[in-house]
This record gives sequence, structure tokens and C-alpha cells, in this order.
Amino acid sequence: MIQTILVNGNIITLDERRPRVDALAISFGRVVALGADAAIRRLAGAGTAIVNLGGKTLLPGLVDAHLHWEAQARALRSVNVFEAPSKAQALKRVEARVAQTPAGEWITGQGWAQDLWDDRAFPSNADLDAVSPLNPVYLSAKSGHAGWANSAALAAAGITDSTPDPEGGQIARDASGAATGILLETAMDLVEDCLPRPNPEQLADMMAEAQTLAHRSGLTMIHDFDEPSCLVALQILRERGQLGLRVVKQVNQAWLDAALDSGIRRNFGDDWLRIGALKLFADGALGPKTALMFAPYDGEPDNLGMPVVDKEEMIELVSRASASGLPSSIHAIGDKAVHDVLDVFERVRAEEAARGEPVSSRRHRIEHVQIIHPLDAGRLADLDVIASMQPIHATSDMATADRYWGERNQYAYNPRLQLDHGARIAFGSDAPVEPFEPLLGIHAAVTRQRDRKPAGGWYPAAKISLQEALLGFTRGPAYAAEMEDRLGMLREGYLADLIVLDRDIYQAEPDEIPDLSVLGTMVGGVWRYRDFD
Repeated sequence: MIQTILVNGNIITLDERRPRVDALAISFGRVVALGADAAIRRLAGAGTAIVNLGGKTLLPGLVDAHLHWEAQARALRSVNVFEAPSKAQALKRVEARVAQTPAGEWITGQGWAQDLWDDRAFPSNADLDAVSPLNPVYLSAKSGHAGWANSAALAAAGITDSTPDPEGGQIARDASGAATGILLETAMDLVEDCLPRPNPEQLADMMAEAQTLAHRSGLTMIHDFDEPSCLVALQILRERGQLGLRVVKQVNQAWLDAALDSGIRRNFGDDWLRIGALKLFADGALGPKTALMFAPYDGEPDNLGMPVVDKEEMIELVSRASASGLPSSIHAIGDKAVHDVLDVFERVRAEEAARGEPVSSRRHRIEHVQIIHPLDAGRLADLDVIASMQPIHATSDMATADRYWGERNQYAYNPRLQLDHGARIAFGSDAPVEPFEPLLGIHAAVTRQRDRKPAGGWYPAAKISLQEALLGFTRGPAYAAEMEDRLGMLREGYLADLIVLDRDIYQAEPDEIPDLSVLGTMVGGVWRYRDFD
């Protein structure tokens, strides 16, 4: 039985065998036929719904290959200091929330970036104390690798001037040794472990709100990197019949033993909710200058960044995971971190080969690959390691990168370099660090501009084509999820995940891509969002 037929469309399949068609037919969540209008119309039965697209453009559903779904859902209800243009503006937003919050209750938020402020200096607990003396306040940085706490929050976490730095983290201190309220990398956990958390049902409610926004952005699938509490809430959404996004769930380091003890291997689950890879952190991030580098940050001759998990431990963890059926997905931003992770994967690839396992059975990934040493540029391709990148980071970070990395940026945020070497690419947003709007990521990848600046694009040699960008948000993530035989394009037998745009993205000027409107999103043959007749 044919349940739905879409006709009179500009259907871009991303299938090189049949790039464009006028119509397609859907049955039980899968595409069963594509072709000319007349031929597909003849397949209609008595109960078939026929949708006239009116010439609108239809694409395969877009995938965000790297985001933090729980954090994104919770961010919708927290204080938004995302890219506040000044410390004063960030504090004003906190003060407004304090006025609505009973004394003693926690206030959380995220998105500040001190590099956008005039003095580019880290803020302090005293700044927050001035607007919130009675409520503990904790704000995570845009990068997700630094936290800003007031004195009440530090006290609630038991952090004093004499509290030692945790392994892989740092409690920032002033010249007298007093804690300043800035927490870097794993030191953030000291406060975050004290934050009130929504129960699973409440978190599921928040995710339902975020899912609505994801559908309006054209997303049909996500790869999540948050904690197990995220997996619990996702399962509750599914039990309710509300899960309308496909999800690949990574396993964070702290839960590796539990996962391996349970016998879970990659792809455990189904086409809606499945286990992906072990997630590790090799280093920090650019904003707080904790990304691990070969050479110092410009202007800071003693700063090479910070390792989070050292190389030998990474080898042990990745080796264990691989032997038990899990690939690994490792956060690496600095060029030294990327180098170390490539060494880890080279070692583990040799172990896999000795066991007779094909490379495709362990789809290892490096998350971000924000800057790479030129001698390492071809190693992802050589090792068949996926470059999981976020094009929008380039246009968001370019001023900060210019300040700290200088001429090294020709090798930064550069998917062109990886594609030219033959590496596999999967694109995402890192939401809530950046908006989970794939059209913005596509625009960043093809223009390397923000607000049409700089002229010609930032390091324009790193631009990629529109076709390459679309594949990065479709077929690349499908391969990373081991679902390339049923996702990433529109072909007979593939899952009916698709979006409708108001016009042809291939005919739009690059600067117009962010202005395209998503008019419909279908996942599994069901309209999850539709705003056209």
C-alpha cells in the first residue's frame, strides 16, 4: 500500500544515479518509488495521500553529527548570555533572572565569551556577587570548556582558595591565590555536580520543546554527546510516542565500564535510538586557551593548552572499547591533541587489523579537528578516521583564532583540506555552543563569512562546494552511524526522512542560504513539521 505520494516537486535526491526527480512515493516509512509525476501518480491507491509540492524543493533530511541534546534542551529554560557583547550585558541578563527567582535557588545559564568583550579578560565571582548575592549562579562559557561561578556557587560546591586543581582541569586564581570563580575543563564538574537536575520526565518535556525547534530547522537526526541522563529522557520520549528524531547516542568515558560490562556493542538499538561510540576528550578549547598545541598561543609564550585525557590512557581506553565492539569518538581541537589522537587510532587500527576486523567495522571519529599540523593533514584519510567538524565554528571563532593562532589558521577549521586528502566528513553544530540550524552551517562552509565579512571569506581556500556541504550534513553522518544503506539520500528502500524548502538551494546565492525557509520536515514518512498547503 502506498501511503503518501509527493508530486510536482523539485526533488534533489543526493543520489548520483538519479539526482533530481519530480515525485516520490512512501510506504510504511520508506521511499518505495521515485520518478516523473505521471508514473508515480499511477501508484496511488484509494487511501493514498497525495501532496502537491507546488514546485518547492525537497531534500534528504539533514543531520547534526555533533551536539549536546540534554544541554540544548535545558538551555531553552536557562539564562541566555550567548555571545553577550559585554560583561555588563551578561550581568544585566543574570540580574533580570535574579529578580524572578526566590533567594537561595540556583540560576544557570550559558554562552558567555570574554573574547567578545573590550578587555577580553575573564570575569570573576565578584562580578556575579554584585547582581546575585543570595542566589548561587553558574554560567558555562560558549565553548563549554569554562564556567563562571559566584561566591555562593563556589561555597555550595565546597571550593575554597585551597581546593586543589582536579586532574585535567584548573581552578583559576588571582595573584594572591584566591579562587576567582572561573573553572576550566574538569574543574567545572565541581560545581556542575551540585546543580539541581530535572528528573527524567521533566527532561523529556524539555527535549520535546527542543525537538520542535529541530524539526523547524530541517533536522531529522542527531548524534548526541551528553550523559546517560540524556539517554533515559530520550527513551521516555519514545515510550510516550513523541520521539520524532533519530538519535545516535555516544557513551561517555565515565560510563565505559558499565557499557562494556553490559555487553553493549555499537549499533545496539534500532533506526530511532542506537548506541554509537565511546566519547573521550583529548584537550580543551580555543576560547579558554586550553586546546593543546605544539607551539604556544600567540602572545602567551608559556601556554601550550591543556590535555584532558593523556595519550597513554587514551590508548588503553580506545583499545578496550574497540576490542569490545565500540569505535571511539575523540574531542581534539588543538594541533597537538589531533596529532596524539591520530597516534592513538594508528595504534588501535593495527590491533584491529591483527584481529582481522575490517576498517569499516570501527568507524572512529575525531570531533572538531579545529586545527591540524600540516604533517598530519592526510592521516585521517590514511587511517579512515571520520573528520566530525562544525563549519559554523570557523565563522564564529575566526577573530579569536586570528588572535591566538595567527598564520597557523590556514590549517584551522578546514574541511577542504580533509576532503582533498580523501577523508570522510560529517558536519554538526556543537549545539548549544552554536545554533542547531544546519542551513547556517552550510552557509559557513561555502562562504567562510559572517555578516558578509571578511570580503571573499576567511582563508577562502578552505571553502567547500554546496554539494560537499550538503553531503556533510547527510551522507557523511549516515556513514558515521553505519546507516548509509538507508539514510543520507532519497532512493528506493531508504527511510523517508526529508525536508521541504521554499526554494532551490542550488539556485540561491550563497549569502541567501540562511534566509531559506524550511517549510516541512518528515521523519519516517510522518510530517513532524509542515507549513505549506
